[in-house]
Amino acid sequence: MRYDKAEFKAAYGTFAQLPETDLPEIAFAGRSNVGKSSLLNKLFGRKNLARVSSVPGKTITINFYQVEDVNFVDLPGYGYAKVAKTEKQRWAEMMEGYFNSDRNIKLVVQLVDMRHPPTKDDMMMMEFLQSSGYDFIVVMTKSDKLKKKKDYNERIEKSKLEMSFIPPERIIPFSSETGEGLDILKQYIEKYVGE
Repeated sequence: MRYDKAEFKAAYGTFAQLPETDLPEIAFAGRSNVGKSSLLNKLFGRKNLARVSSVPGKTITINFYQVEDVNFVDLPGYGYAKVAKTEKQRWAEMMEGYFNSDRNIKLVVQLVDMRHPPTKDDMMMMEFLQSSGYDFIVVMTKSDKLKKKKDYNERIEKSKLEMSFIPPERIIPFSSETGEGLDILKQYIEKYVGE
């Protein structure tokens, strides 16, 4: 798959705006500030295709990118406290609408920050994906920030316990700086798109 041919297609602020499609979709979910935009830019081999925000909670739209005949869907980040109640409500409606519609969601890439245990919101999201029968992998972002090998290995081992309901091979350390985990992520995407 030619990820470098990715194009930004559109951003939608409500679920009702989403156009129908039967294209396979790879969805990216995670809390605000977990590094979704940085991951997408690394995946696409582009600097600024997905806009990186310095303000958490900024992505409150569902953003669509297309690579060949596959949609890459950047879902709005969750769990940022400074967002107004109405925004949280809109976020919930968008997410619910997206996941409960008949879209051709092949794989969900759930992002968690490797430096910390998954948050309550992360766990809720993963439990939702599992109970709804979605295929998903967990990408642990910012792996390069754990400078000491001991800290890195410790987080790997702890994450297996914290997310014990997920097969360990589906938990992937990732760095948008060094590219760690990028090839494994691409393998998963291509496996699910090909099915």
